[in-house]
Amino acid sequence: MKTMRGLLLGTGAVILSAAAAQAADLPIKAKAVEYVKVCSLYGTGFYYIPGTDTCIKLGGYVRAETAMWTNSNYGGAYSAQGGADNRLSNRLQTRARQDLNIDTRTATEYGVVRTYFDAVLTWTSGTYAGVGNGGTQYNTGSASTTALTSVNGLSNDGISGGSLGVYYAFIQFAGFTMGKAVSTFDAPWTNYPGNNFDGLVGGSGSNNGVNQFTYTADFGQGITAAVSVEDQSQFFTSNIWNTSGITSSGVLGGAYGTNSIGGNVAPDIIGMVRVDQAWGLFQASFAAHDNHAGYYSPGVETAGHPSDKWGWAGQLSLSIKNIPTGPGDVLNLQAVYTDGASRYNFQSLASTSYSMYGSTGVAGAYQSIGFAGVADAVFGNGTGLSTVQTWGMRGAFTHNWDPHWNTALYGAYAQVRYGQTGSDLICTRIAATGLLTAGSTCNPDFNLSQIGLITRWVPVKNLTFSADVTYSHLDQKFSGTANAPTVASTAKPAAIYQLKDQDTVSMLLRAQRNF
Repeated sequence: MKTMRGLLLGTGAVILSAAAAQAADLPIKAKAVEYVKVCSLYGTGFYYIPGTDTCIKLGGYVRAETAMWTNSNYGGAYSAQGGADNRLSNRLQTRARQDLNIDTRTATEYGVVRTYFDAVLTWTSGTYAGVGNGGTQYNTGSASTTALTSVNGLSNDGISGGSLGVYYAFIQFAGFTMGKAVSTFDAPWTNYPGNNFDGLVGGSGSNNGVNQFTYTADFGQGITAAVSVEDQSQFFTSNIWNTSGITSSGVLGGAYGTNSIGGNVAPDIIGMVRVDQAWGLFQASFAAHDNHAGYYSPGVETAGHPSDKWGWAGQLSLSIKNIPTGPGDVLNLQAVYTDGASRYNFQSLASTSYSMYGSTGVAGAYQSIGFAGVADAVFGNGTGLSTVQTWGMRGAFTHNWDPHWNTALYGAYAQVRYGQTGSDLICTRIAATGLLTAGSTCNPDFNLSQIGLITRWVPVKNLTFSADVTYSHLDQKFSGTANAPTVASTAKPAAIYQLKDQDTVSMLLRAQRNF
């Protein structure tokens, strides 16, 4: 019996082994592999998303930069610790950034449906500010780290911090653009006619994108026109000052009162016409901007409020290509006028407050100071809004020395005028503070001039090294001296200061790899 059982088990094992061997020899039908295909409909870099008729392109850059003689990677040493020009001022500030963008497009019976998303991860070094009694405290340069510090109550120097920025997120369909994109008002070069310096005045700039609903009509022959409604709250509103809140320390920091802006009740309304040809382009833009203030007494409904007042801005832009100076050379120019819409001149990355210190030759004065501020409108208790007028211009000439080197010379100018009513409101309240000494004159108007030179080196494709130097001159209109209080954050003592124009120079060194 045992012998029979062994024979049966052995025979079964042989049969199973043979069957397995035979099965292994049979051909197996492999699952079809769906390879990613190149999409050539929209230029290089696009691929079909597998299983769809939608094309996608990924791009971005990695950037490392150092700003010198300023406390801001966005601009010059115009205020706070940077403007103080003392031991709390940064002589260098660093930033690292990763940008990622996603572009998708699908052909439909209505035309191409496009979505675009662009975001950045940034780490920026911070600043040491005075806290009184000879002490200082480090303020992190990245917003997310600052938020963590305040929420958790921890001491965080931002070593592992950083911030997320959403630049663009929009849909385009049948001529409409919906979402966060560059403003229709902007020139094609936004804030940068030839520069890397972010704080250039003299025109609009929403390089980081603004929420909008826009329709663009293409008439052919390079002629387009657009009408747009755009969110005003972040990019197109500067300040609406209630002059009853003026203080000596506020004026020294470039603020002529309490900033009193009401809720967002109306978008900016923008129209644009552009002619784009082989020789270059011409663009005309117009914007209407609603100034909606808060209450005469902040936070008190029964105090009343000034009525809304609409402001406006107009801008002309011109780009000339094929210049005889060399292949690829270009001249970009623009000019703008605003009335109650100052951000269209002092664009979103430009400073709207100036507080700059320097030397003095006045006997008895500790130092000199130049201060100024930008607003859309000002008002006092019981008055209406008095709008602020500005005009400005900027431009750049870029010359290509060879395929690897180019240099751009750029400049900008902006003028701010408060008018008789606005100036009276401001100067009456400044006089009440006792800030200005006897014989001094009050005038909140000012001019800002900027000139710069940038050189770029492209040793290999998509890798650029650049050095950008910018000189700025603040032409303020106060004269005489001021009896200034202590400013602990900048370590400035209570003393007599000469009221004087100021200058500053900054440099931005950058390495950037695009992909």
